Amino acid sequence: MSTKVDLEFNKNEDLNKQLVYDLKTRFKKVALGGGEKAAAKQKEKGKMLCRERIEYLRDQDKPFTEIGAFTGDGMYAEYGGCPSGGVVTGIGYVSGRQCIIVANDATVKAGAWFPITAKKNLRAQEIAMENRLPIIYLVDSAGVFLPMQDEIFPDKEHFGRMFRNNALMSSMGITQIAAVMGSCVAGGAYLPIMSDEALIVEGTGSIFLAGSYLVKAAIGEEIDNETLGGATTQSEISGVIDDKFPDDKSCLDRIKYIMDKIGHFETAGFDRVATVKPIKKESEIYGILPADRGKTYDTMEIIERLVDGSEFEQYKEGFGKSIICGYARIDGWAVGIVANNRQLVKSKKGEMQFGGVIYSDSADKSARFIMNCNQKKIPLVFLQDVTGFMVGSRSEQGGIIKDGAKMVNAMSNSTVPKFTIIMGNSFGAGNYAMCGKAYDPRLIYAWPGSKIAVMGGEQAAKTLLQIEKASLISKGEVITPEAEKALLDKITDRYNTQMSPYYAAARLWVDGIIDPMETRSVISEGISMANHAPVKQFNVGVIQT
Repeated sequence: MSTKVDLEFNKNEDLNKQLVYDLKTRFKKVALGGGEKAAAKQKEKGKMLCRERIEYLRDQDKPFTEIGAFTGDGMYAEYGGCPSGGVVTGIGYVSGRQCIIVANDATVKAGAWFPITAKKNLRAQEIAMENRLPIIYLVDSAGVFLPMQDEIFPDKEHFGRMFRNNALMSSMGITQIAAVMGSCVAGGAYLPIMSDEALIVEGTGSIFLAGSYLVKAAIGEEIDNETLGGATTQSEISGVIDDKFPDDKSCLDRIKYIMDKIGHFETAGFDRVATVKPIKKESEIYGILPADRGKTYDTMEIIERLVDGSEFEQYKEGFGKSIICGYARIDGWAVGIVANNRQLVKSKKGEMQFGGVIYSDSADKSARFIMNCNQKKIPLVFLQDVTGFMVGSRSEQGGIIKDGAKMVNAMSNSTVPKFTIIMGNSFGAGNYAMCGKAYDPRLIYAWPGSKIAVMGGEQAAKTLLQIEKASLISKGEVITPEAEKALLDKITDRYNTQMSPYYAAARLWVDGIIDPMETRSVISEGISMANHAPVKQFNVGVIQT
């Protein structure tokens, strides 16, 4: 390495390690939920905190892949915020069986459902349904957050959709286990009763359609909550609950016992061999990934630090060079990788192609590769660092829209599971073609320095500036150079905030933000869960040639 290269590597490494440090610091804050005072109140009641329940329940020798840790980040400030959306979800193992775990966080507004809480719960159910994974609900919720009931109650993707999903999962033969470990009220009472097993903790768990105050207001009956819907009432008198337990741990022990007995079903049959660590040092990714996300770099150097043995066999290496396609293994699993090439490369006609831009030939190559992976039943991994499709008269005359449509069609109709990692930029239609959230990746995670938006910040800010200037001028206002700069800075700051991966994670546009060193584990766990669900025959539909 030259001194210049060494300095650039060190600069990149410092910045990327700082981004990871910031990620871990922010996670520690989020993991506190509603804060220490709220946690102390739960402890006084003899309850475990939601993350403690998950830790006690899950197998400690297996990974836990959290989904949506930063859900709600920066949202609902007028109500005191909603850390992690008031619910902790993830993919873990219980008694050796991979499953989805959903645990309400009673330290956040007593576990009440905000709009983003519903979205997160539905995402957890979606993952369970797509991959036919058992799902465990640790219920401790006050129900709908009433100040926002109009945004949580009646629509298709709102609170009620969860119970519809309960019914569908039951018909699909997906095991659902619910433990009522705190409040479970109103419509939320249907969730445990629509599960296969419904358990309750004495003294802290209660389940009813209406609490004592509402019963008094509605029919004038005087009754306390324990008599109305406590553990003894619902397990020994109504028979609504299957069994009661003296404390959280004994209830969680029963879940472990049940999970240990579940039978095995047909798998998808994805190929796996013994895992081999990459030969090239994974941590060098920090130094390779540019501090300036607009700079070029060798994407192959990233790939070789993510795949087993650093072995990667390219598909059509000499054609469509702005996207790299090829076969490899990740933690033993066979995968097909589609990655944006961030280098400046020469096309087959000798023209220079910009790094991170999708050209017609690369879109055509990718479509064919995706179809091949479906034919061979190989899961797909998309590594995004894309600024969009190439524009201009030459690209339009060359049929960029048609070739882009081929890629989107093949990717959309793919029946093998897709996994997306946003390494850097994820702009415009490039986000779509490279399997953004709208295209149903089984999992989609972002690295800390990534950016997600319709276009780059500088271009977007200048475009928005022109629009705002025209509006002000039409009102007769004079724009001085100083005022124009102040307006541009304001627009740029706002747009940059919206490009942040944390902004995306808060709204569940991605399932989470991860340290690049966690990428292999996330993909491996994703394929492992996807292997529970046999794939359908691939039918790409109509593709113009």
